[in-house]
Amino acid sequence: QVQLVESGGGLVQAGGSLRLSCVRSGRTFGNYIMGWFRQAPGKEREFVAAITRSGGATNYADSVKGRFTISRDNSKSTAYLQMNSLKPEDTAIYSCAASAATGLVRQPIGYNYWGQGTQVTVSS
Repeated sequence: QVQLVESGGGLVQAGGSLRLSCVRSGRTFGNYIMGWFRQAPGKEREFVAAITRSGGATNYADSVKGRFTISRDNSKSTAYLQMNSLKPEDTAIYSCAASAATGLVRQPIGYNYWGQGTQVTVSS
């Protein structure tokens, strides 16, 4: 059973930064593509960022490109999302997910395992 646990969310002022972490239980963290998604109240879940198994390639939603950075440390079975220059519209529940797909995936259906999510609130 794969378990993903996010941490690092909280309340921050606009322009501030947060770093989210996603720890995966088990020894096969490096076998999965990792992604971050977010869901704001009343909105559908949306793709934020994804990273390949080796960390050699990444993909971002246009809305966060240049502000957010996804990374991973396979030795720690952890994926990260560094969020800078936060805006009120970034407010959402952020969830990490693991995919067994062969390439970077932007659609939620492409992910096999999900964490419970962590709340990020950006005040204006």
